[in-house]
Amino acid sequence: MNHETFMKLALEEAKKAEAIGEVPIGAVVVQHGEVIGRGHNLRETEQNPTYHAEMIAINQAAEHLGSWRLEDCVLYATLEPCVMCAGAVVMSRIPVVVYGATDPKGGCSGSLMNLLREERFNHRATVIRGICQEECSSVLTTFFRNIRKNKAARHKGVVNLKVESTEEEMKE
Repeated sequence: MNHETFMKLALEEAKKAEAIGEVPIGAVVVQHGEVIGRGHNLRETEQNPTYHAEMIAINQAAEHLGSWRLEDCVLYATLEPCVMCAGAVVMSRIPVVVYGATDPKGGCSGSLMNLLREERFNHRATVIRGICQEECSSVLTTFFRNIRKNKAARHKGVVNLKVESTEEEMKE
Protein backbone atom coordinates (compact mmCIF):
# COMPACT_ATOMS: atom_id res chain seq x y z
CA MET A 1 0.00 0.00 0.00
CA ASN A 2 1.42 3.37 -1.00
CA HIS A 3 0.66 5.92 1.72
CA GLU A 4 1.54 8.88 -0.52
CA THR A 5 -1.03 7.85 -3.14
CA PHE A 6 -3.85 7.83 -0.61
CA MET A 7 -2.64 11.01 1.08
CA LYS A 8 -2.83 12.75 -2.31
CA LEU A 9 -6.50 11.71 -2.44
CA ALA A 10 -6.99 13.23 1.02
CA LEU A 11 -5.31 16.40 -0.27
CA GLU A 12 -7.82 16.49 -3.15
CA GLU A 13 -10.56 16.46 -0.51
CA ALA A 14 -8.80 19.28 1.37
CA LYS A 15 -8.81 21.37 -1.80
CA LYS A 16 -12.58 20.82 -2.13
CA ALA A 17 -12.99 22.28 1.35
CA GLU A 18 -10.80 25.25 0.48
CA ALA A 19 -12.81 25.91 -2.68
CA ILE A 20 -15.93 26.51 -0.57
CA GLY A 21 -14.18 28.58 2.10
CA GLU A 22 -13.73 25.78 4.64
CA VAL A 23 -10.48 25.04 6.45
CA PRO A 24 -8.70 22.78 3.93
CA ILE A 25 -8.58 19.42 5.65
CA GLY A 26 -9.35 16.19 3.84
CA ALA A 27 -9.57 12.51 4.69
CA VAL A 28 -10.11 9.13 3.07
CA VAL A 29 -10.75 5.69 4.52
CA VAL A 30 -9.17 2.82 2.62
CA GLN A 31 -9.94 -0.90 2.83
CA HIS A 32 -7.78 -3.39 0.92
CA GLY A 33 -6.51 -0.66 -1.41
CA GLU A 34 -9.97 0.75 -2.20
CA VAL A 35 -11.27 4.12 -1.00
CA ILE A 36 -14.57 3.48 0.79
CA GLY A 37 -15.01 6.85 2.49
CA ARG A 38 -14.09 10.43 1.60
CA GLY A 39 -14.55 13.65 3.47
CA HIS A 40 -13.56 17.27 3.69
CA ASN A 41 -14.38 19.88 6.29
CA LEU A 42 -17.96 21.12 6.15
CA ARG A 43 -18.22 22.58 9.65
CA GLU A 44 -18.92 26.15 8.52
CA THR A 45 -21.11 25.14 5.59
CA GLU A 46 -23.32 22.90 7.71
CA GLN A 47 -22.86 24.84 10.98
CA ASN A 48 -22.19 21.52 12.65
CA PRO A 49 -19.13 20.98 14.87
CA THR A 50 -18.97 17.27 13.99
CA TYR A 51 -18.53 17.78 10.26
CA HIS A 52 -14.77 17.28 10.25
CA ALA A 53 -13.20 15.57 7.25
CA GLU A 54 -12.35 12.44 9.23
CA MET A 55 -15.85 12.12 10.69
CA ILE A 56 -17.44 12.36 7.26
CA ALA A 57 -15.03 9.81 5.77
CA ILE A 58 -15.55 7.41 8.70
CA ASN A 59 -19.33 7.72 8.38
CA GLN A 60 -19.18 7.01 4.64
CA ALA A 61 -16.96 3.98 5.21
CA ALA A 62 -19.30 2.58 7.86
CA GLU A 63 -22.25 3.13 5.56
CA HIS A 64 -20.41 1.45 2.67
CA LEU A 65 -19.61 -1.60 4.81
CA GLY A 66 -22.93 -1.65 6.65
CA SER A 67 -20.99 -1.85 9.91
CA TRP A 68 -19.48 0.50 12.47
CA ARG A 69 -16.48 -1.83 12.79
CA LEU A 70 -13.78 -0.61 10.43
CA GLU A 71 -11.26 -3.16 11.66
CA ASP A 72 -9.38 -3.62 8.39
CA CYS A 73 -9.29 -0.01 7.23
CA VAL A 74 -6.76 2.81 7.18
CA LEU A 75 -7.66 6.46 7.77
CA TYR A 76 -5.63 9.05 5.87
CA ALA A 77 -5.99 12.66 7.04
CA THR A 78 -4.14 15.76 5.93
CA LEU A 79 -4.03 17.07 9.52
CA GLU A 80 -3.47 15.20 12.77
CA PRO A 81 -6.86 14.14 14.14
CA CYS A 82 -8.43 16.16 16.96
CA VAL A 83 -9.93 14.68 20.13
CA MET A 84 -13.31 14.03 18.44
CA CYS A 85 -11.83 12.39 15.36
CA ALA A 86 -9.32 10.35 17.37
CA GLY A 87 -12.23 9.19 19.52
CA ALA A 88 -14.14 8.13 16.41
CA VAL A 89 -11.10 6.13 15.27
CA VAL A 90 -10.99 4.32 18.61
CA MET A 91 -14.74 3.69 18.60
CA SER A 92 -14.76 2.41 14.99
CA ARG A 93 -11.72 0.18 15.58
CA ILE A 94 -9.64 1.62 12.73
CA PRO A 95 -6.21 -0.01 13.21
CA VAL A 96 -4.01 2.48 11.29
CA VAL A 97 -4.11 6.27 11.03
CA VAL A 98 -1.84 8.10 8.59
CA TYR A 99 -1.63 11.87 8.70
CA GLY A 100 0.35 14.64 7.03
CA ALA A 101 0.66 17.79 9.14
CA THR A 102 0.89 17.84 12.92
CA ASP A 103 -1.49 20.00 14.93
CA PRO A 104 0.34 21.32 18.00
CA LYS A 105 -2.77 23.17 19.23
CA GLY A 106 -5.37 20.41 18.86
CA GLY A 107 -3.78 17.16 17.74
CA CYS A 108 -4.68 14.09 19.77
CA SER A 109 -2.68 11.56 17.81
CA GLY A 110 0.71 12.45 19.25
CA SER A 111 0.99 16.24 19.66
CA LEU A 112 -1.07 17.27 22.71
CA MET A 113 -1.79 13.68 23.66
CA ASN A 114 -2.15 10.38 21.90
CA LEU A 115 -5.64 8.98 22.36
CA LEU A 116 -4.92 6.42 19.64
CA ARG A 117 -2.27 4.72 21.79
CA GLU A 118 -4.02 5.13 25.17
CA GLU A 119 -3.68 1.78 26.96
CA ARG A 120 -6.86 2.25 29.01
CA PHE A 121 -9.01 2.02 25.85
CA ASN A 122 -9.99 -1.36 24.45
CA HIS A 123 -8.63 -0.40 21.01
CA ARG A 124 -5.42 1.25 19.88
CA ALA A 125 -4.29 2.35 16.45
CA THR A 126 -0.88 2.53 14.85
CA VAL A 127 -0.05 6.12 13.88
CA ILE A 128 2.08 7.03 10.88
CA ARG A 129 3.02 10.73 10.80
CA GLY A 130 4.39 13.10 8.21
CA ILE A 131 3.23 11.58 4.93
CA CYS A 132 3.22 14.44 2.37
CA GLN A 133 3.79 16.71 5.38
CA GLU A 134 5.10 19.68 3.42
CA GLU A 135 2.15 19.76 1.02
CA CYS A 136 -0.42 19.20 3.79
CA SER A 137 1.12 21.98 5.90
CA SER A 138 1.41 24.34 2.94
CA VAL A 139 -2.29 24.11 2.08
CA LEU A 140 -3.21 25.11 5.62
CA THR A 141 -0.54 27.81 5.95
CA THR A 142 -1.57 29.46 2.70
CA PHE A 143 -5.26 29.33 3.65
CA PHE A 144 -4.72 31.04 7.01
CA ARG A 145 -2.23 33.54 5.57
CA ASN A 146 -4.86 34.58 3.02
CA ILE A 147 -7.49 34.96 5.73
CA ARG A 148 -5.16 37.27 7.71
CA LYS A 149 -4.36 39.34 4.60
CA ASN A 150 -8.04 39.67 3.71
CA LYS A 151 -8.87 40.69 7.27
CA ALA A 152 -6.13 43.33 7.22
CA ALA A 153 -7.35 44.63 3.85
CA ARG A 154 -10.93 44.93 5.16
CA HIS A 155 -9.69 46.99 8.09
CA LYS A 156 -8.09 49.36 5.60
CA GLY A 157 -11.37 49.74 3.69
CA VAL A 158 -10.70 47.28 0.86
CA VAL A 159 -13.64 44.90 0.38
CA ASN A 160 -13.75 41.49 -1.36
CA LEU A 161 -10.02 41.35 -1.97
CA LYS A 162 -8.82 37.91 -2.97
CA VAL A 163 -5.20 37.41 -1.99
CA GLU A 164 -2.97 34.87 -3.65
CA SER A 165 0.37 33.95 -2.15
CA THR A 166 3.51 33.86 -4.21
CA GLU A 167 5.92 30.94 -3.93
CA GLU A 168 8.38 33.19 -2.08
CA GLU A 169 5.75 34.14 0.52
CA MET A 170 4.86 30.49 1.07
CA LYS A 171 8.49 29.69 1.90
CA GLU A 172 8.57 32.29 4.70
